Amino acid sequence: MLRSNAETTIRKSMAMFVDNEVIPRAREIDESGEFPRDMFEEMAKMGVFGLRYPKDRGGAGGNTTLFCIACEEVARGLMSLAAVTAMQSLMGTNFLFHYGTDDMREKYFLPAMKGEKVACFCLTEPEAGSDLGNVSTRALKTDDGYLLNGMKTWVTNGPVADFYTVLMQTDPKKKFRGLNFFFVPRDTPGFSCGKPFDLLGTRSTPISEVAFKDCMVPHTHMLGAEGKGLSNLLSILAEIRTMTAALAVGLQRAAMDDAIQYAHERAQFGQTISNYQLIQAKVANLAVDLEASKLLTYKASHMIDDKQEALKEASMAKYFATEAATRAGDQATRILGAYAYSMEYSAQRYYRDNRFLLYGGGTHEILQPNIAKWVGL
Repeated sequence: MLRSNAETTIRKSMAMFVDNEVIPRAREIDESGEFPRDMFEEMAKMGVFGLRYPKDRGGAGGNTTLFCIACEEVARGLMSLAAVTAMQSLMGTNFLFHYGTDDMREKYFLPAMKGEKVACFCLTEPEAGSDLGNVSTRALKTDDGYLLNGMKTWVTNGPVADFYTVLMQTDPKKKFRGLNFFFVPRDTPGFSCGKPFDLLGTRSTPISEVAFKDCMVPHTHMLGAEGKGLSNLLSILAEIRTMTAALAVGLQRAAMDDAIQYAHERAQFGQTISNYQLIQAKVANLAVDLEASKLLTYKASHMIDDKQEALKEASMAKYFATEAATRAGDQATRILGAYAYSMEYSAQRYYRDNRFLLYGGGTHEILQPNIAKWVGL
């Protein structure tokens, strides 16, 4: 599955960081519910945030596969940290990198690569999640710039971000052709951020609502050509879904490893439960799910790196791997039995955190009909 020395190197270095730094503190960070800024800054020093971006533009010179490997390993340690890493490395900085002015990249993109500024991405509204045609957050063009009004919800990194990439409607009559992304620094007058949501899982991933009330931004803060917001989003959708699948692979690995370790340690009726066929069957199912998830995920990432159209493969990977992660979280708690009900064991965290993966990048109620159409239905 590994195709280059770079892939081997990034996996080894990230695995070492996760084993030595993340896993020992995962419970503490999760229970604190606080943004793991020290870990965030450490990963910036390792060049993780710039893996997708070229060296001559402030990145690390990698590709989608290297980025997915890093996400997978971090998710194996703590999904909360993986979620903020994914936001910083992909959705939160991508449009600024490609469409921002030189000044904006100097003041925001380069510091984001160094972990000095936190990025985020605002897409969802109370009445517009999968239905982007219903986006009502408005950007009104004036002689002085764009006047922004509206609200976004479920904004990952929202409470701690320094700048926001926001999908807005410039002309409701145009529907999808009126959608555009805008760059909004946190200190823009009229911008406000709600309190962090109290979450079931990924409890140290800060998520909130953000609001815009007569926020004025310059014309240069439209990211991309007018009317191209949706097509620009679609240009990275395969990468978003593949990255989400990689996060799911990491969680599956963690859940299976803990389940196997416990099965070897737990003795009942004179032998460890690893000797019982029902436990073996559960672990076998976890292993098959994991292997299939890895193959789907890295097939998609390699296609993206090879400049091939990969939205179908990425959608399949996202759908299968995140459903498999949900099964892995459930089966790990069954193998650990009552101990999984204790906050002292990580199985309960896997069980909670896997829900985070089901929604981003497209719900499965959206993905399944699309996959059916792609294969000829």
